Parts: sequence; structure tokens; C-alpha cells
Amino acid sequence: MRTIFNSYLVCLMAISSITFLSCDKDDDADTTKPVINLIEPEEGDILTIGGDVHFDLEVSDDVELKSYKVDIHSNFDGHVHSATLRSESSETVDFTFNKSWDLSGQKNAAVHHHEIEIPANATPGDYHLMVYCTDAAGNEAYLARNVVLSVEGGEEHEH
Repeated sequence: MRTIFNSYLVCLMAISSITFLSCDKDDDADTTKPVINLIEPEEGDILTIGGDVHFDLEVSDDVELKSYKVDIHSNFDGHVHSATLRSESSETVDFTFNKSWDLSGQKNAAVHHHEIEIPANATPGDYHLMVYCTDAAGNEAYLARNVVLSVEGGEEHEH
């Protein structure tokens, strides 16, 4: 009887060892972040208040993309900028923009659009333009650019 018990105990230990050693370890898990190449706007570009943003982007992932997001917000560092280029009677608002676009099923995407419109009452000054890209596995990369909103026209771009 003791031999059967010992054999049973050895088998149970062997099965337990195999089970614990082969736990759900996925060595093929996607841990690589997407790659972002923001072509336009460039660092320091002047964006025209009352106009649209020329947005040109290339993104890629080793497995599959999910989405990209653009976030634009003021970079006034807690101090107030006067609207020196506007009449003092007109009120301005800090411009914010936050929108995501779907890229599911793609490994590479070239994006070109003019969907980001800067309202005519946007406060001139320094802003951050952030681009986030997420892949299907949830890995996220981001890129930040400093841009300036101005009532004076930005540079003309060829499309």
C-alpha cells in the first residue's frame, strides 16, 4: 500500500511541477511600442488662429495598430498672456483639442488631414501638440511638439 501511495505522490508532484512551470507565460506577447513619425506640424510651427492645422503623420507597428490620438493644450505655465494682436474688447479662450482615430487592422498608416480647426477666438501663445499611438496589444508611444498659435499667418505648406 505504501508503494502505491509513494507512486501516487510522485505522480502528483510531477504533474504539479509541470503545471506550475508551464504557467500562462506568453513569450510571443507584443511588447513593442508603435513608431510615430509626425511630419507636420513641425517643432515651433506657427498655427493660424481661425484656420486649420495641416496634419501629416506616419505610424507603424510590428504587429497591428489600434488608434492614434491628437491632444492640443495651452503651455502658458500658469501665467496669463495678453492678446496683444487683438483688440482689448475681444475675449479669447485657451484652445484645446482632443480626438482619437481608429487604425485597427493596419500595421502601417499614412495620415493626412485638415480636421483640426483653430477657432477665431483662440488665445494666441504657446501650445503643446501631443500625438499618442496605441497598438492592438495596448502598447502606447507618444510624441510632443511645441507650437505657437498666432493671428499672424503661419508658413504656407504644399500639399
